[in-house]
Amino acid sequence: MRILLAFSVLICSSLVLSEHLEADQDILIPEDWTRVGRISSTEKLELTFALRQQNVDQLEDLLLLVSDPESAQYGKHLTLEEVAALIRPSQLTQKVVRHWLQSHGVTDCQTILTQDFLQCSMTTQVAEALLPGIEFHRYVRDGISLVRSSSAYQVHEDVLQHLDFVGGVHRFPPKGQDLNEVLTKRRRSGAKFHLGNTPATLRSRYNLTAADVGSAQNNSQAVAQFLEQFYHPADLAEFMMLYGRGFQHLSKIDRVVGVQGAGKAGLEASLDVEYIMSTGANISTWVFTNPGRHESQEPFLQWMLLLSNMTDIPWVHTISYGDDEDSLSSAYMMRINTEFMKAGVRGISILFASGDSGAGCKHLTKGENSFRPSFPASSPYVTTVGGTSFKNPFKITYEVTDYISGGGFSNVFKMPDYQVGAVEGYLKAVSSLPPKTYFNTSGRAYPDIAALSDNYWVVTDRVPIPWVSGTSASTPVVGGILSLINDQRFLKGLPSLGFLNPRLYQLQGQGLFDVTDGCHLSCLDEQVQGKGFCAAPSWDPVTGWGTPNYPALLAALVLEK
Repeated sequence: MRILLAFSVLICSSLVLSEHLEADQDILIPEDWTRVGRISSTEKLELTFALRQQNVDQLEDLLLLVSDPESAQYGKHLTLEEVAALIRPSQLTQKVVRHWLQSHGVTDCQTILTQDFLQCSMTTQVAEALLPGIEFHRYVRDGISLVRSSSAYQVHEDVLQHLDFVGGVHRFPPKGQDLNEVLTKRRRSGAKFHLGNTPATLRSRYNLTAADVGSAQNNSQAVAQFLEQFYHPADLAEFMMLYGRGFQHLSKIDRVVGVQGAGKAGLEASLDVEYIMSTGANISTWVFTNPGRHESQEPFLQWMLLLSNMTDIPWVHTISYGDDEDSLSSAYMMRINTEFMKAGVRGISILFASGDSGAGCKHLTKGENSFRPSFPASSPYVTTVGGTSFKNPFKITYEVTDYISGGGFSNVFKMPDYQVGAVEGYLKAVSSLPPKTYFNTSGRAYPDIAALSDNYWVVTDRVPIPWVSGTSASTPVVGGILSLINDQRFLKGLPSLGFLNPRLYQLQGQGLFDVTDGCHLSCLDEQVQGKGFCAAPSWDPVTGWGTPNYPALLAALVLEK
């Protein structure tokens, strides 16, 4: 299950263009959105301005130091105030951007603690004068309306050097997967009936006992939900009544940040909440929710702003959304990476689903294809979770790859030092790699870890639903397990895990079940014939290092060097 991420920037001469990959390329309006017409010049809009930050290189250095057990600074995380002091935009940047806005009559602006975002309210007339080239129209789909521009905008070069992007202009969310699509996808793939995955099967496979539940007072975990995705408290209570009887658990969300929408529960939201709370059982859980009801608002961006404006937030966040890397500009993704670094240096673990399209496929010119990586799964600063299936669908056995598990190599971000040895080992050891024209051998490789991702039981609208599948399922499971490990660390007076990847790769598979069987899907063409990468001993770009063996992983991540 995927949702398009926010907004992108391309610098072209003295202009900045949002979500616009080439200067002469039109901004495409998805076919399922219908344009109603121009909006009134007096209608209010809300735009988000990402101000250029300072000391980003120093922030990255600090992140790697506090995340590396071999560093003397390991675990010495920063407070939000310390992060703000490090990366806060210069006084000149703040002055230039505010003067530019005020010169157009924009004065109703809110900032955040780190002062690197401004959210401003203005009329359509003012917005179109501020950003020459845009024309705002209203678009509708399935009862949802958005205000967007189908044309690129310009920013004067004097302001350009002080801005990374402007949000609230172009993004259109895709139509989400419905229940029938989830069921049909598995049946068409030839999947056989089995009893399905529940908290009991997951806890059994990953060696969680009834005693493995949270008890630390200062522990918490979270899921994030965007656009028309809401959980219902009654569904969570019903789920725990049906499936949570074998272990101590909570049946209520501790805190909702944002406003829950009305109407039917979202399958994605139900899945996330029910499985992070049944794996990371008895741990305080938050839901970050933004229905995107303000027509010019981008919910993913709102979530990122919240992380930079709250001093007290959960230690583990799981997110099951992403977009094709090539649909976003490098400038936008680089700025989002900085936001991930800001979270990691504070000791926060951010997990993203690797996606449900295998290696992906991009159709190039002259009938040629290449694999298509996903972002934020390809970010070097998050932990990306792939998917697996049981080898024998009728009992709890060892795992093989789930053919939909997203994975591959970034075309934008270079391979981080922490994973070079593991990835190069895979590339040298595997003899049946796809042609090198299909992927970037020097890019950030993902996923980092995996868990079961198919045939989950989920309660939504008070009804148990089978066959729910995707890395949207595996990600909250891994998140819950990391929350349990944080719990034990806190009880021993240790800091949170924070950004996990440097330590995960140092473990070289310790504490994990290695998955060595199966391949994921890719381009349906003569060269690769639908096959992407294949699992192999140690790390691979389908299941990462493998799936959690909780007692062993706990021992590996609680023992300090």
